[in-house]
Amino acid sequence: MQDALGQLRSGRLCYRTEMGAQFSGDSLELLAELPGESVDLFVTSPPFPLLRPKAYGNEDQESYVAWLSSFAKLARDALKPTGSLVIDIGGAYQRGVPVRSLHQYRALLAFVDEIGYHLAEEFYWYNPSKLPSPIEWVNKRKIRAKDAVNTVWWLSKTEYPKADVSRVRVPYSKSMERLLADPSRHYTPKARPSEHNIGEAFATNNGGALPSNLLAIPNSQSNDAYFRACRLLGVTGHPARFPARLPEFFIEMTTDPGDLVVDFFSGSNTTGRVAETLGREWLSFELDRKYAALSISRFVEDWNPAKIKQVVAAIEDGGAIAL
Repeated sequence: MQDALGQLRSGRLCYRTEMGAQFSGDSLELLAELPGESVDLFVTSPPFPLLRPKAYGNEDQESYVAWLSSFAKLARDALKPTGSLVIDIGGAYQRGVPVRSLHQYRALLAFVDEIGYHLAEEFYWYNPSKLPSPIEWVNKRKIRAKDAVNTVWWLSKTEYPKADVSRVRVPYSKSMERLLADPSRHYTPKARPSEHNIGEAFATNNGGALPSNLLAIPNSQSNDAYFRACRLLGVTGHPARFPARLPEFFIEMTTDPGDLVVDFFSGSNTTGRVAETLGREWLSFELDRKYAALSISRFVEDWNPAKIKQVVAAIEDGGAIAL
């Protein structure tokens, strides 16, 4: 991370922690300043091309792919050969009709065909707590189902990026727990009709099952350090936050402790907080300095309200804090 910090102009620094740093500025400029092949993982969620303008800014559907590709090109230059770009892109409808936009798929094709990424795997983030939208087609006319899944593209610079799925195992099902408790009672090693050969090793307890590419993660947190700081300061937090478990999954799967993780649409800096907790170095870039300043609350849970308010105001005014 020190090499990367040396390239980034310190005037845009908001705060530093033991493992990382939050910057405020144009991510295109900040990405261009990163040293080549210095980043192990980019994990981010860009503004989606929604038809209703949002407070945090969102591009229109016509220009979205070209706009997002400009960031992806710079990210690829900064990635190590074994590195990955994980990008969460939500869906949207076309204007005035109940027909879906194809922006996330066009972006994927541009990343692969034009920029040179490889699609390591597609993931789908299922958010069971997501509110029904758009109201016109779902709530009023009831001609479309609730949209509760985002596409998450795991892209890589080479065909073999660093990854270890065994680090992100999930709890066994109840039936698998019963099988592991008494294998001879519940199955016999043999070839199945599907032509899968289930051997004796199937009954080995590995501490959890391998995950699927459907990530069921509710986005309903409302009382973490960030929300508490928003309430005590009387401000509205960033309106588009992803849950900590989403970046956590990919950080654990594709990086090692000490690796560098970067989020170039950091918002409330969930990624930086998760990376620090997991012992990874991190850099976060956010265009709006107010959002960047407020994200320090994720790292100072033991501070009193007056001190948090003072520090956030100092960062908003251009100051930089070392924690």
